[in-house]
Amino acid sequence: MNREMLMLVDAISREKNVERDVVFGAVEAALAQATKKLYSGEVDIRVSLNRDTGVYETFRRWHVVPDEAGLQLPDQEILHFEAKEQIPDIEVDEYIEETIESVPIGRIGAMAAKQVILQKIRDAEREMLLNDFMSRGDKVFVGTVKRMDKGDLIVESGRVEGRLRRGEMIPKENFRTGDRVRAMIMEVDLTLRGAPIVLSRSAPDFMIELFRNEVPEIEQGLLEIKSCARDAGSRAKIAVLSHDKRVDPIGTCVGVRGTRVNAVTNELAGERVDIVLWSEDPAQFVIGALAPANVSSIVVDEERHAMDVVVDEENLAIAIGRGGQNVRLAAELTGWKINILDAAESAQKQASELDVSRRLFMDKLDVDEEIADLLIAEGFASLEQVAYVPLEEMLEIESFDEDTVNELRARAKDALLTMEIVNEEKVSIEPQTLNQLEGLTPDQLAKLTENGVNTLDDLADLAVDELTELTGQSVDEAKALIMKARAHWFTNDASAQES
Repeated sequence: MNREMLMLVDAISREKNVERDVVFGAVEAALAQATKKLYSGEVDIRVSLNRDTGVYETFRRWHVVPDEAGLQLPDQEILHFEAKEQIPDIEVDEYIEETIESVPIGRIGAMAAKQVILQKIRDAEREMLLNDFMSRGDKVFVGTVKRMDKGDLIVESGRVEGRLRRGEMIPKENFRTGDRVRAMIMEVDLTLRGAPIVLSRSAPDFMIELFRNEVPEIEQGLLEIKSCARDAGSRAKIAVLSHDKRVDPIGTCVGVRGTRVNAVTNELAGERVDIVLWSEDPAQFVIGALAPANVSSIVVDEERHAMDVVVDEENLAIAIGRGGQNVRLAAELTGWKINILDAAESAQKQASELDVSRRLFMDKLDVDEEIADLLIAEGFASLEQVAYVPLEEMLEIESFDEDTVNELRARAKDALLTMEIVNEEKVSIEPQTLNQLEGLTPDQLAKLTENGVNTLDDLADLAVDELTELTGQSVDEAKALIMKARAHWFTNDASAQES
């Protein structure tokens, strides 16, 4: 029987063109699966088959897990301290094995064994084909539509299949069986049966790869596409940078009479592409990204990572675009939040911000409107700036002498300290949630919150009979819980008296 098995392994290996080890692994898996059926639990079985003699041994094994982790799979795991009683030097993640009786091959069940073996071989063939395909380093999958699968396209390239999901197609794009398809390889998911390569035609990376194929200067390193934003099938923007002053990045990507950009557009169902010059200056980059709209002025807020872009009335609709498309793509391309304003809105916003700063300085620094406006005119927008900007910079203000500057800085620091103390007090008296109270079950907690009891103070204000009605607790349990909820009142009172 052992000799016959070796002959069978050799025959399958030659017929299916797979390694003998793969076939041996399939036989071991079939024997292990047959052995598992003899046990009631989810045991872990390993079969070791000698490649030369055909003799095989069967082991039941347990995975060694950390003591603190506990047993998640009791039939397959053993705690570390228990394992050390059997093998003193064993480590976590190793295995303890016990030899058990092997299942005779004749009792496996020919059909079950054959199915397992053939499935393992199919998986091995599929993996070999996939590895061979991926080793080529292609980023774009080129194939033909083989069939539809629940709205997804299964695309075949040689003997390898990819899956193009409906959500990753370009809207209004329809393919039929046999149509040629190009798509970006996004990931390889071996859990997907039959078509493990996940594809996309709507991803920005797909457009970048299409330009890479059409523009040799990108492959040569003379040009670089820094970012891309797409509204698939409608419009897109790419940001390009030239690493050679002699190469015009926009003209090179457009090509003679638009041949290069048109090739990309035709592949993407007529998607229009705006090619933008990338800049290290974020404001300049945003101005370019909003083309074809002309920008009047721009205000950068680095803290919020946002920009207020002012355009005249003629350019307002162009800057925003149909349905906000132009400004949305520009924001995705640059990574900045962009607010489009006309001149009137900009003036109103600036006036509002000036008024807020003026009131802040007048209130917190106890100065008149003239001094507040002078600080604003010199670029001061917060108390922190007044308090901590170097003394020399404030002394450059023509109307300020050293005593005035020192007084303003001291008032600003005092105001900041007061505000910080107030904030800390607000935090300390913030209502405590019921989650902090021990003794409440999840079901009781849910019933309380459903009835508007959300904090310890809410619970502490309840009468005993109200609480028993809400949670179904006994009177004694309700009394004890209410006293626990009121405990922080007495703690706060005691702290107040001590201070």
